[in-house]
Amino acid sequence: MPGESIYNLFESVFIASGQKKALTFFKDGKIETVLTYESLLKDINQFAAFLLKYSLKKGDRVILLLEKSIINIVAYLALLKGGVIVVPLNPGFKRNELEYLVKDADAKLILVDFKKKQMIRAMDSKIKILEIQMQLPYKDLDFFKSVPVSTVETQIELKDPALIIYTSGTTGNPKGAVLSHGNLICDAKNIISTWKISNKDVVCHSLPLFHIHGLCFALHTALLSSAHVIMPDRFSPKTVLERLISKQTAETCTVFMAVPAMYTKIMDFIGKQSFDFSHMRLFTSGSAPLLEKEFLRIKQIFGKEPVEREGMSETGMNFSNPLKENKIPGSIGIPLPGVQVRIVDPDSERDKTPGKVGEIWLKSPAVTKGYWQKPKETKKTFNHGWFRTGDLGKIDNNGYYYLTDRIKHLVITGGENVSAKEVETVINQIKGVKESSVVGV
Repeated sequence: MPGESIYNLFESVFIASGQKKALTFFKDGKIETVLTYESLLKDINQFAAFLLKYSLKKGDRVILLLEKSIINIVAYLALLKGGVIVVPLNPGFKRNELEYLVKDADAKLILVDFKKKQMIRAMDSKIKILEIQMQLPYKDLDFFKSVPVSTVETQIELKDPALIIYTSGTTGNPKGAVLSHGNLICDAKNIISTWKISNKDVVCHSLPLFHIHGLCFALHTALLSSAHVIMPDRFSPKTVLERLISKQTAETCTVFMAVPAMYTKIMDFIGKQSFDFSHMRLFTSGSAPLLEKEFLRIKQIFGKEPVEREGMSETGMNFSNPLKENKIPGSIGIPLPGVQVRIVDPDSERDKTPGKVGEIWLKSPAVTKGYWQKPKETKKTFNHGWFRTGDLGKIDNNGYYYLTDRIKHLVITGGENVSAKEVETVINQIKGVKESSVVGV
């Protein structure tokens, strides 16, 4: 409906949640900041008022080049409120990595640690820069807190762009997937419904805020559910384990979302020690394939099977193993509500039967309408409204889907198409092999 935005949803939840804890931020393993939903909303409104001095218009791009922090979250939500398009970038990028992205986004403003101001100015002499002293605790960042809150409201519609997430393709420059307010709302509601995220949950957030996994799948869903977000400033096995085993009432975690490498590092750190994770109700894994032996290791060490899922920057989350029913190691599960799926022969564009491998095509209200300023790439990616993922996969007779490879990773040898991933799967079963990677030579 006109006038609805993902920010409107955040705001209504924050008002209703009042004095409930929203964010507990840990710096170097110690609590730095605790914000209630009421305090979070107050700071967002003041930051939005502060941003008025930059004369940003609806649809302008603003880059967030900030370390994981409370100010990062407050700035992000304030920008969404103003109707601008937020472009989160990895603060660890070097100049040669940033130059293309800054130019491509054509941003009006960049929020950056004051130490990087000179680098940004050398790259772009015209872009406005908001320097933030990231080494300071959040309570000392008071540059925006004395600004009177404005009553000006930006009219935003579901179709309006909200976010550009840059994807690193295997060839060429990164492409900016443009996600609308409607895309983000659909994705968040799907995940909340599928994983039963609620105001009783405490989410351990150890992911970056510049990828769709940490920003949308984790942060959006937690805050829109009025959950309590426990947020370490960075991932380390020791710090995250301390949060996962803590039994302090308000900080007893129930949900942990991570990538396979994080689980492996935590389990290697645990070694032969034993910890009680019985208070945890959900462990999820995504963004990379989870080896079957690691699935079984997680089940053994944490006492629960991980919920594997699949998503993309362009589409949001598409598949998930069920919470209570069978979780099949190596499977990405079943489609989320409203997600239509086809397994298609890339050459003939005919649908494959169960068990046969083809390209995964998707339709969903969460799918991007295209890439930022790249009409040719957008046209190549869509076929009569179907999003061509570039992933090869199959469906079994029980309706569970599997990723088998990327189309670009197929190795042609002796006239045969060989899946690098299938060869890797065999090699990974050899005793003494931790993980393998196969490429054509």
